[in-house]
Amino acid sequence: MVLLAGPTALAFFTGGYFEGPRLTAGITAAAIAALAALIAPRVLPQSRSGRITIAGMVLLVAWVGVSIAWAPVRQDAYGDFERLVMYLAVLVCAAALLRGRAALSAVEPALAMGAAIVVTYGLSERLLPGVLHFQRSLGAAGRLEQPLTYWNAMGALAAMGMVLCARLAGDATRAVALRTGAVVAAAPLGTGFYLTLSRGAYGALIAGLLTLVFLSPTRSQLRGAALVLLTAAVPALVAGNLGSVQTLHGTLAHREAQGGLALAVLVAAALAGGVATILIARSEHAGRLRTAAVALPRRALLGAAVPIVVLGLIALGGLVQERHKVTTYLTPAANSQRLVSLTNDRYAYWGVALDAFAAHPLNGVGSGGFREEWLARRTLPENARDAHSLYIETAGELGLVGLLVLAVLIAGVAGSARSAARVYPVRAPGMIAAVVAFAMHAGLDWDWEMPAVSLVAILLMGALVAMGDLPPSLPTTHRGLRRRESRPTAQPVPETVALHSLRAPTPARRPPAPRR
Repeated sequence: MVLLAGPTALAFFTGGYFEGPRLTAGITAAAIAALAALIAPRVLPQSRSGRITIAGMVLLVAWVGVSIAWAPVRQDAYGDFERLVMYLAVLVCAAALLRGRAALSAVEPALAMGAAIVVTYGLSERLLPGVLHFQRSLGAAGRLEQPLTYWNAMGALAAMGMVLCARLAGDATRAVALRTGAVVAAAPLGTGFYLTLSRGAYGALIAGLLTLVFLSPTRSQLRGAALVLLTAAVPALVAGNLGSVQTLHGTLAHREAQGGLALAVLVAAALAGGVATILIARSEHAGRLRTAAVALPRRALLGAAVPIVVLGLIALGGLVQERHKVTTYLTPAANSQRLVSLTNDRYAYWGVALDAFAAHPLNGVGSGGFREEWLARRTLPENARDAHSLYIETAGELGLVGLLVLAVLIAGVAGSARSAARVYPVRAPGMIAAVVAFAMHAGLDWDWEMPAVSLVAILLMGALVAMGDLPPSLPTTHRGLRRRESRPTAQPVPETVALHSLRAPTPARRPPAPRR
């Protein structure tokens, strides 16, 4: 549990971004990895995809370490190297220790609860302004940023938390209390998600939910996801229409009045969602509501990918339009108008990173070198340390070799996810969907360098590696989920029992003919 609680604890130390918290977290992760080497039956995975995942992270650490030799600022490169060493240690720990049904069953609830705790803490000063007051940054312009100190990172964490809650709420094999808690947690998660005003977080949430529904297309899952979204949307819309709650402006009396109203609506939505979940779970258990799978059309995967492709085309169009446009930097306003605007400084960042890649295609400019490239080529009068995209920044700083190494890591994770979905069709979908949400957002921001967010995804990756590393004698198909209606229970069901209950019944054998 210490491993699963790590990202939540690190969130209250500026997300682990700066050197002190990052170094402490790295030492702790290394100590846990050493302990895992002593107590775990197997430290390294036996599956091919699991080994590729670990090898991809090792190669990424090694290449970043080598790039220090030509990095323009070695201190920044050392910081990237330390961060990746920590990620490697956590990945190995998760793959080695998150084995067995009890440990794997705890992954989603622990990480979802951690995200809810962090987001609720950030909301608390808006709901109780006369009691709590946090430090604010000018760049946030009122957007929800605490305790990570970056609003887009808060949006990404809230999106991942909502995806995990949607899975827990729709998992008929989970306890009713756990499913209810997941829906209740959606109220603060959704409110905080909206108040970050993070456009990339919407793309991450959409990608995660589409993946979840595709991997677990059951009626109970659809009901759970709908409950989570509804419980999250009601307080979010109310808070978004209360100026003092959204912007933190106004007199104390005005902020207290609006904060109290937002808090009352949030509590009411959480209670209503919880009661609805209990009623639905009981109806499913009694057989009044069906939980069987919904038949998806053959081209469902293609249809699910359309919104993601559209988002990518919009971003590409904005890049073409804005790349050579010189503008004056203005602090963005904290209002909903920015959610429908394509204007973004990222297009300028991406253009500079791609120029750096074109100038140094093989090995890049060195880890952490984007800041110097930006100062030399920038078209906006502002400072920037990151290209705001893991994939584009990897191209600019680490070149083709870095992109190849990153591709190895992604391929290993994808292979582990595929194996996990076969072996653990009940537990794997939520983890895979949350990783997809992170991967989507990482392409639009610098989440990779915010450990409190990235470690959530890395723990999920390690859990998928552990799932895919199970012996093939266990049930290896989830097609029974689409053939046979599951019988939900009020108590957690062991994975093997749940899998057998979801498989099609085996025809009875005829008794042997009597011997003459």
